Amino acid sequence: MANVRTYSPSVRVGNWNEDLCLEEDTLKDFLDKRDSGDLLVQKTHNLLQNTLRKVDLSVTTDGLLHFGDTVMIVNPGAERNDVRDIRQRDLTALCLNISEYKAHLAAQVEAPCPVSASRIIKPCIRNAFVITSVDGSPHGQPLRYGQDFALSTTEGYAGNLKLHSDRVSFLKCAKKSRQQEVSLVSDLSHFTRWKTIAFEPQLRMEYEGLPVQANVKLLITHCKTHQHLNIAQDYVTRTPFGYEYEVTAHMDLDSHRAEKETNHWVIITGTPTDDGRTMFDKPRPDPSGLTDRPMEGTGEIRNAGLDPSQTGPPPKTEERPTMEEMLQQVEQTAKGETTPQTQ
Repeated sequence: MANVRTYSPSVRVGNWNEDLCLEEDTLKDFLDKRDSGDLLVQKTHNLLQNTLRKVDLSVTTDGLLHFGDTVMIVNPGAERNDVRDIRQRDLTALCLNISEYKAHLAAQVEAPCPVSASRIIKPCIRNAFVITSVDGSPHGQPLRYGQDFALSTTEGYAGNLKLHSDRVSFLKCAKKSRQQEVSLVSDLSHFTRWKTIAFEPQLRMEYEGLPVQANVKLLITHCKTHQHLNIAQDYVTRTPFGYEYEVTAHMDLDSHRAEKETNHWVIITGTPTDDGRTMFDKPRPDPSGLTDRPMEGTGEIRNAGLDPSQTGPPPKTEERPTMEEMLQQVEQTAKGETTPQTQ
């Protein structure tokens, strides 16, 4: 108990002079770190400010994706088929996952940098990617199905890094799922080449070579390993922004040899408005042209904008003759007889 201070430093008991000097040195160190921005709270604030800074996505005028467009790579998520199913997953966006330690020391994101799937779907430095050409295609040319391209982060703080993947080995794989690792590197190579595949399996050969539409479901495949960009929804990683899903390159198939929801992606573009929303946030138009959709389970339409006098039953259409009546007409015509008209 001899080292326990029983009085405040203002009470001059014991080695009071040394206690006052220690208090003054502690306060001086705190003020120096605050002025230089070395406090942990300041570093955390700068990290959030740099990585979550708003980014304007490219606006497409023809509904297609082009080289040089700034986009978001979003997974639509998985719906819960059963009340007891806990595998429901919300919208997630592909984003860089910089460690907090490196973020406090580096002026920008450095390679290699892991990636993850975050629930933050607002366009920012973390989740904005640029469609980069690897075959000499000019800037602004439409991207086509089956064409090689690279996904790069934005310039500046994000470091212009490229999405990279390679085959699984004993020493190189995803940390938790042990699947093919996906990360960000600084150099272009064959390992950073990706291509898009049409979502509909029966129409993939027909879509080959056609321009890629924006804001539609598709598959993103690694050119070397032919593995799809995948969300390991059973494995989460801890980041400075919370718990996020691990992203790998893995072909996740069901019993029908069809890709699951973890392989489905949507390349999102921006809107012409200045409200900060993306095309994924805009409501889908009703193909029927009515103002409201049918009530679920009833088939009734509310506030459809129709005249009440025109909401009666539809007019009856003329009944078509049966096969027997048509054969009788053919026989009578062959005999030269007149055919009575069918009512």
